[in-house]
Amino acid sequence: MTADGRTWPHRPLRPGDRVAVVAPAGPVAEETLDRGLTTLRDWGLEVSLGRHVLRRHPVLDYLAGDDAQRADDLTWALSARGVRAVLCARGGYGSARTLSHLDWDRVEGHTPRLLVGSSDITALHAALGARLPVASLFGPMVGSTYFVDQPAAREHLHQVLFAPDELGPLGRGSGMPIRGGRASGTSWGGTLSLLAASLDRPDVPRPPDGAIALLEDIDEEPYRLDGMLTQLLAAGWFDAVAGVALGSWERCDPPERVRDVLADRLEPLGVPVAWEVGFGHCADQVTVPLNVPVSLDADVGVLTLLSPP
Repeated sequence: MTADGRTWPHRPLRPGDRVAVVAPAGPVAEETLDRGLTTLRDWGLEVSLGRHVLRRHPVLDYLAGDDAQRADDLTWALSARGVRAVLCARGGYGSARTLSHLDWDRVEGHTPRLLVGSSDITALHAALGARLPVASLFGPMVGSTYFVDQPAAREHLHQVLFAPDELGPLGRGSGMPIRGGRASGTSWGGTLSLLAASLDRPDVPRPPDGAIALLEDIDEEPYRLDGMLTQLLAAGWFDAVAGVALGSWERCDPPERVRDVLADRLEPLGVPVAWEVGFGHCADQVTVPLNVPVSLDADVGVLTLLSPP
């Protein structure tokens, strides 16, 4: 159990443990998923697939199956006996729609298990973190190229799952803070566009008081990043945060313009703001636990877990 009372499921994973793989958002390329599943089995894990993991919505081809199918798989994975972790196959779009159909009566009360995913999975991390006393992992998804084609990202996820007590500081140590300093709090957040899109949803809560906010995104023009940050600021999303850790801003070029926007919007918060910690949509991404107490060193650009799992 972490210092704030959240549960890291009993012990690290070990060979023979059962994990579930589901697709709560976009459709999955079968060949890519097969490569990812092979890696999980090479790690010694018993892999169970959601019944609809390879489905596609009959009309909306950007969704993996219809909302009820995706929600049924996620509900099963979060409540099935013996499942130690739930790994999302990919992001894309659709998690917020899935969340609306999740069967909380089945999920709540079962043994907590880790949720692993990033990008569109952001909404699930926040909702589950608010309803269940369990940590989760913002990291590469097993049916994505970030997992199957990038050994460093894959191996860092493996370490977080199997040997979390051996973790050192998380991040690239890039330095160059937008605002220097150190802060501690609960890690919270994910992909900026998903957080902005979820502002009006009562089932996707805002950061707890004193949180370390994690933000990253991909394929967004600087002016759109400005708009989303302005939206969060106006809604009071940042009012109680103790610090901000910025991840990758892949294809949000030009990088110097992105930094200018982020500095303009975030430096006035008066809290430490770290630049390019190394999580999110980027090569060799690091896996970052959410909903756990962490320390942020913005001067160096790293996060450190305060309560080793």
